[in-house]
Formats: sequence, structure tokens, C-alpha cells
Amino acid sequence: MTNANPFALRSTVEFELPPFAEIKDEHYLPAFYEGCQQHLAEVQAILDTPGAATFENTIVALEKSGQMLMRTLLVFFNKSSSDTSDALDVIEEEMAPKLAAHQDAVNLNPALFARIKALYDNRESINLNGEDSWLLERYYKDLIHAGAHLTESERDRLKQLNEELSKLETQFSKNLLADTNDLAVLVETIEELDGLSENEIASAAAAAKDRGHEGKWLIGMVNFSGNPVLDSLTNRELRKKIMQESLLKGNRPNSNDNKPVLLQMVKLRAERAKLFGNDTHAEHIIAVQTAEHPDNVHAMLRKIAPAAIRNAKAEAEDLKKSAGTEIESWDWGFYTEQVRLEKYNIDTTKMRPYFELESVLKNGVFFAVNKLFGITFKERPDLVTYHPEARAFEVNNEDGSKVGLFIGDFYTRDSKRGGAWMNNLVDQNFLFNQLPVVVNNLNIPKPPTGKPTLLTFDETTTLFHEFGHALHGLLSQVKYPRVSGTSVQRDFVEFPSQVNEMWILWPEVVENYARHHETGEKLPQEWIDNLKAASTFNEGHATTSYLAAAILDLAWHSLNSEEAALVNDVEAFEAQAIKDYGLDFEPVPTRYRSTYFSHIFAGGYSAGYYGYIWSEVLDADTVDWFKENGGLLRENGEHFKNTLLGRGGSIDSMQMFRNFRGRDSKIEPLLKRRGLL
Repeated sequence: MTNANPFALRSTVEFELPPFAEIKDEHYLPAFYEGCQQHLAEVQAILDTPGAATFENTIVALEKSGQMLMRTLLVFFNKSSSDTSDALDVIEEEMAPKLAAHQDAVNLNPALFARIKALYDNRESINLNGEDSWLLERYYKDLIHAGAHLTESERDRLKQLNEELSKLETQFSKNLLADTNDLAVLVETIEELDGLSENEIASAAAAAKDRGHEGKWLIGMVNFSGNPVLDSLTNRELRKKIMQESLLKGNRPNSNDNKPVLLQMVKLRAERAKLFGNDTHAEHIIAVQTAEHPDNVHAMLRKIAPAAIRNAKAEAEDLKKSAGTEIESWDWGFYTEQVRLEKYNIDTTKMRPYFELESVLKNGVFFAVNKLFGITFKERPDLVTYHPEARAFEVNNEDGSKVGLFIGDFYTRDSKRGGAWMNNLVDQNFLFNQLPVVVNNLNIPKPPTGKPTLLTFDETTTLFHEFGHALHGLLSQVKYPRVSGTSVQRDFVEFPSQVNEMWILWPEVVENYARHHETGEKLPQEWIDNLKAASTFNEGHATTSYLAAAILDLAWHSLNSEEAALVNDVEAFEAQAIKDYGLDFEPVPTRYRSTYFSHIFAGGYSAGYYGYIWSEVLDADTVDWFKENGGLLRENGEHFKNTLLGRGGSIDSMQMFRNFRGRDSKIEPLLKRRGLL
């Protein structure tokens, strides 16, 4: 490891964008190992500091430690999620347990915990300002949550559990990507694709060609249950095949079978929770979220579930009348579009020419945030990113001062995991005077060269949503990296992203971006009005599907260690969990089945998938606030930024909401939005 390694020193590229032109696969492992050694040496230097612990020589010193490791982590895991390879998979398999062990070496160090505890116990006499005081509290409580207070033998077992779990999470993700690619449906004749747009058919042809099947068409799987093409594909047998393949991801008796992986994870997580003195993993995880306890989550979800399933069954009856037959899961999207057309005169397939990617991004997403926050975006093709399709945009304030860098990576590829997400490459902070570099990843099918990228309404929604996360990172104005941007409690993190969806049909915004890509014609006002009138249409299905997944997550993670050891049939367990909540309805499958539920078995959402609807309570209440205060106004944006978005995780999440809203949240706006009142 030398200074020639691109991770050795802070980047000198503008915005400290990692020097991707120089980074090669062989740089990662040396940087990881050296980064871990440097970090441990820096922690030891803190422990060797003479005299009593102070905020500066302990907490601030910890904030300054591990910089090389962090640079490597942020770049590697962005790359491995958005553009992996066999070489990166091998590196991740090697490093996952070692990184878990390294984290434990810091978090479970008894001498470090003693220093921080001494500071925390005397915090009243230290006279810290608000952000410093909150940072100290975060360090202390996070170390408690990590197990720093446990006995030596308990810490040793905890380290073993964390290492094994990190291996299993990596294996789950690897299996799922391989099985998702393997389950893509190959179509032999173009006639079978009746109902799809010219663009969708061309994308399917290009995908088939990429796999060596020129002259055929390939329908790739997505990360959730079902597929967007089911909304318009007239061939019922092909719809059935696509849906059934979708539900099989990670659940076949092959080398990608995720059932044994997740069962072992559930057992180990339950054992780990017991070490912490909790009955279940859910109790341990939710204790540090805004919900505080699983009972509070269930209390909220049980207010919603009965109305959701009731609405879903009523919707199924409407679809049955249109179809003239019983509705199966592969029929739902197709006949929903027909009933939507009959009831509200909405044909979402006809809207796609009005949702062209460049216009949605620049004239929609960027336009709205410019109106709210005064920031502007300038594409920087001269900046080298981690993939040719990942585009960099410089973000500036009105006065020309720099805000940060936004990278948009919009297209699906075999090397990218499913779904949509936001990553950080550089965290905003004043400690090192760093500006944020944030990435949005989507999975939009790439059209053939020269063809426009026409989005579905759902993909348009996803673009606005993910940019809400990006805003949370870009507008951060905090001193310490640990509390920058989206570093908030997990059941709060979806809140700003969901708020950003409100601008999709806001009159000033939709008029600016939703224009026919050939004629420039505006999206007809009648269609916009109809979309708003139909805002609760199909919400029974959407809410039931989501709740079933949230309940499934809670069910797996509400098992104690004895109960977890007895579960051996994944399909039977998930069916019973959903049935026990009254959400079992065959035409509406859970949004994620266990074997492809990456949020909870390969991501950071275990016992936390409820967070989307928990955050939506805040979101719906916030949307009401914007409407009551005139909507897309700079003063509204400034208030939202100054009280909430810009604060990152530097104060308590719910206090931030109260600072913004002037009171605690209410659930009624959410129930009204989803048609559940």
C-alpha cells in the first residue's frame, strides 16, 4: 500500500469526487486493509491520550478517524451495488466478515466505551452546544446498542455473530442478483408482446441481444413481486409466466436458493438480540428508532390493515366485472388499467410519451427544487464517474457558491442490483470542509441507441422520490460526518424522499416537464385532473401488498431464539404470518417474498420495512403544510431546509419534525391520502 493507491489521500478532483479514472479492482483490498489498520491506530492514539477524556480529544478525534477506510467503503459499495463483477464479488466476500470484525474492534472496545461513558455521565457540566451534545449522546447510545456494555464473553460471541451475519448478507445479495438474471423470460415471437409500446419492445429486443439471443425478446425481472409490463401485456399466459417467475426469485432448489441463508440469519439475529437482553431482533432494532417498540408499530399498522384488505377485495370485484373472470395476481395490473380507463378515463400507457427522462429530470425534478431552494444544476460530462452511464451534475446556489455534486445512474443492467436507491460518495461536513457527492440509482430499461427514454408514471414517481433522498444529502449543513444528510433514524429516512413526490402533479411543475417528446404538447389537463381524482384508486392493492411485506419483516424478526430454531419452512411461515394479520389474499401477493426481500436480508432495513408507511404519516402531514402555505415557494423551501433537511441527524428526528410543523404529526392525512378513512 503506497500513496499511489487512489484511496490513500483525499481526492484532488473537483468536489473530492473519487478519482474513478485511476481506481482499479486491485486497489480495493490494499486500501481496505490499510484503512482498517490506520483506523485502529487512530483509535489507539485516542486511548493513549494523557489526562481525562474531553469532547475534543475523544469525540471529535473519533470523527476525524478512519477517513481512508471511509473513502474506500463509500466507493466500493456504491460500485458493487450498481456495477458489480466477479472480481468485486470476490472482494466483497473476503471483506464482509473482516469489515464486520473491524467495526466490532472499535465499537466493542471497553477502554473506548469507558472514555465515552465518562463524558456522557458528566455531560451536564461540559456545557456543549446543541450539535455537540447530540453527537456525544449518539456515540454513547450507539455503542450501547452495538454491545459495548456487554461482558467479555458476550462481546466475543457478538463478534462471531456479526461476522457470520455479514457473510450471509453478502451471500443473499449475490444469490438474488444471479437468480434474478437467470429468471428473465425469453420471448420467441413479437406477437406475444402485444400491448407493449414500441419502446418497451425495442428495449426487450436489446436486452435479448445483449444476452446472445438476437431476434428474440427478453423480459427482465425486477426486485419486487410482478413486473411493470403486466399492466399492458395482453397475452395472459405470458403474464402468468412472468408473475410466477417473479415470485420464484431466490426460491428454487439451485445454487441461488436463499431459504437456508435467510433461516440462518433469522436464528443468528434472534440469538444476538438475546445477548442484548431483548426477546427479539425487532425489539432491539426498533428501540433506537422513532417508533421505540414493535408494539407501537403494530398499533399503527393495525389501524390501516383492515381497511386496506377491505378495499383490495372491493377492487378485485371491480376488476372481475371488467375481466368477466376471476382475477389472478398476473391479471391485476392489466385489468386495473382497463378499469382506470373506464372509471377515470386514464390510460397510463398513453402518458409515457409525455414522461421523457431528460425532461422529467431537468424540467421536473431540477425545476421544482430550484423553485423551492434556489439551487441550479449543470451537467459535467468532463467529470469521470464509476460507469459511463452515470452522469455528474454540479449543484450551485443562486449566488454561484457550490452546493455539491449529484450523480444520476438511471438505467438497468445485469451488473446492477434491482430497485432504486441513493448513495453517498462524500458526506457533507464542516469538520473537513467537504461538500456532498450523492448518487441516485434507478433501474429504467435502456432504449436502443437514438431512441428516447420514456418513463412510466411509476418510474417518474421513483425519480422524484429518490431525488428527495439526494436533496437530504445535498442540502445538509452539519459539522460532523456522522450526522450528515440521511444519517437519521431509519424509520425517518424515507420521509424527505416521500415529500418530494408531491411535486409530480403540482401545476407549475407538471406543466413544465410533462410534454410530448415529439410534439411538445403539454400533458392534457383533463388527464392530470383525472389522475388526481383517481389518487386513491388501487390503493387497497398497493397498501395491502406493502403491509404484507412489512408484517413479514416484523414476523421474521419477532421470533425469539427458541422460536427461530424451530422454523424450517420459509413458505409456510410467510403464508401464516400474512394470514395472521388478515392480509392473505391470493390476487395481491406481498410486495416482497422472503427469498428476495433484500431490504431486510441484504440491506439495512431488518425490522424496519415498516418505516416507509411510518414516514408517510409525517410526509402526508407535511404535504398538507405546503398546501396550506402556498406550495412551491422559496420561503417554504427555506423553512423546510433550515428546520429539517439541512439538519441531517444533528438533532432528534421527531424534534426536527416538530420544529418544522409546529406540532406532533397526525395520522389522518395519511389515511385520507390512501382512501382508508
